[in-house]
Amino acid sequence: MPSVPEALRRAVFLDRDGTLNVDTGYVSEPQAVRLIPGAAQGAALLAAGGYLLVVTSNQSGIARGLLSEEQANAVDRRVLQLLREHGVAIDHVYRCPHLPAGTVAKFAIECDCRKPKPGLLTRAARELGIDLARSWVVGDRVRDIQAGLAAGCRTVAVQSAGPAHAGEFMQFPAGTIHARTLTDAARIILGAPA
Repeated sequence: MPSVPEALRRAVFLDRDGTLNVDTGYVSEPQAVRLIPGAAQGAALLAAGGYLLVVTSNQSGIARGLLSEEQANAVDRRVLQLLREHGVAIDHVYRCPHLPAGTVAKFAIECDCRKPKPGLLTRAARELGIDLARSWVVGDRVRDIQAGLAAGCRTVAVQSAGPAHAGEFMQFPAGTIHARTLTDAARIILGAPA
């Protein structure tokens, strides 16, 4: 008798810089990583609510030659470590290192994974068995929300802890749900109809 396929899972796709950790601009040093207040608590609520937690992050600093892939990996590990210290496990991390105008030829390409394109989300859905229509994207930038909408997800914009992109907060697509922190976003997500 053939086995019944497992139902597709729900996920929350989390941007990294400005959503989980303070965005200091091309974060390259693990020792400088600081979680945004409310980030770990919000992620814990989402995990307890049955969502996979998937980080999707543009890291054009790699294409710009401002940091190496190894440095980006070290920063990712530090973010994951800080979250683990709060009892939160991230299920997977996806990164786009590309930028067509970059100075590192290997990464200076047009791709389908640089947000606002949905490539990171659709790849995660294929690889992790995620139902995009039942999933959410949480980010602090317009491009995070645009990627989520392009993938068919619901979205929440969080206000970054830093002033670097503060003016962008008013440029989100009409109907965007806004939250102050990831904890507030988690409460919105968990309170929404499935």
